Amino acid sequence: RNSNNSMGGSPVLTTTEDQGAVRILRFNRPDALNAFNPAMVDAVAEDLLATAGNDAIKVLIITGEGRAFSAGMDLADSGTKNKPPAHGFDGMFEAFIEFPKPLLLAINGVGVGFGCTITGLADLVFMAQSARLRCPFTALGLTAEAASTVTFAAMMGSQAANWVLLSSEWLDAQSCKAYGMVFEVVDDELLLQRTPERARVLASKPLASLITTKELLMAPRREALREASEIESVALHSLIGGPANLEAIAAFGERREPDFSTF
Repeated sequence: RNSNNSMGGSPVLTTTEDQGAVRILRFNRPDALNAFNPAMVDAVAEDLLATAGNDAIKVLIITGEGRAFSAGMDLADSGTKNKPPAHGFDGMFEAFIEFPKPLLLAINGVGVGFGCTITGLADLVFMAQSARLRCPFTALGLTAEAASTVTFAAMMGSQAANWVLLSSEWLDAQSCKAYGMVFEVVDDELLLQRTPERARVLASKPLASLITTKELLMAPRREALREASEIESVALHSLIGGPANLEAIAAFGERREPDFSTF
């Protein structure tokens, strides 16, 4: 396994492993449930760009190290003030929607926030039987991100997308499959056998055909995704620090359910 993004003793936030023409990228902050801090956002963006430009790799699989897939954005670690991000969330999002090759997710455990909305940016999603996903935005007094207001409706149909984004409820693997968020549910211990197996079917095809077909699928959607992400970002920032968001944060700190009856 090749470790990436380790500079001067910094933690290795992602790792990559190549199996022939298939690359497996692992989120590698298991102690933080693979939550994205600014350095990991940049590391993932770098990995996507490097893999996009590597003609030896035809298919990319993304999974999580340890028991979680990703707990989303790490609110406890917003990065150091004096070191601006190289890519930031917008740059990582752009790397996802411009990624020219088949992109598969192997959801091995909990996925929250971006760990859930990322499903809309992938081509195929495989999910372990015991894994669960959640978009907690409304429960935090916030709103959706990563163009999920567009991708989820396209994937699931409007009513399932409405439920997922408005309710903040947990979704088990079978619900995710029924909603169309997930291509296949796999026994936990077989996830990293089955996903590469499917990836190898794709990798047996010519790279030019894979890239051309994916571009034809993505081209009509890309501008709408960019626009949705920008609009969501403005809306999200307008709600951060608002009364409902502050109540959600206080409730979390006090280990109680938030009271939104007056909001």
